[in-house]
Amino acid sequence: MSKIGEKPIVLSSAVNLTIESGKFSVKGPQGEMSFDVPKEITLIKEEKNLIIKRNNNEKKVRSLHGLFRQLISNAISGVEKPWEKKLEVVGTGYTVKLQGEDLVFKIGYSHLVTFKKQPGIKYQVEGNNKVTVAGYDKQLVGQVA
Repeated sequence: MSKIGEKPIVLSSAVNLTIESGKFSVKGPQGEMSFDVPKEITLIKEEKNLIIKRNNNEKKVRSLHGLFRQLISNAISGVEKPWEKKLEVVGTGYTVKLQGEDLVFKIGYSHLVTFKKQPGIKYQVEGNNKVTVAGYDKQLVGQVA
């Protein structure tokens, strides 16, 4: 039994959830996410809960059960309230600034390092060495940060 997979996901009124033949999509104030759900996993939408069930008890399906429950939970949380990572640039003379929508780092090279804006991600710079990376996709926020 997957302990994570057995827990129901509580749905809020701010989130619009759609389940269609192997496709899951969620829409909220921060954005929209959708992905394919394996055929071994069944999604059941109740009034204020979403229940994830598996069709058999094989090892692979048990691991997918917990994984997809958490991926769906993260997607629902992200479109409701964005995920954030806070970063600090540490070093003598190291700075970061926002230029348009891109981040520009001065980190000891002879040239400035520009990090282009990623779709679905927002940057916020505090002072000259703190950056907040925010977005509705938890995985993408972590990869960018």
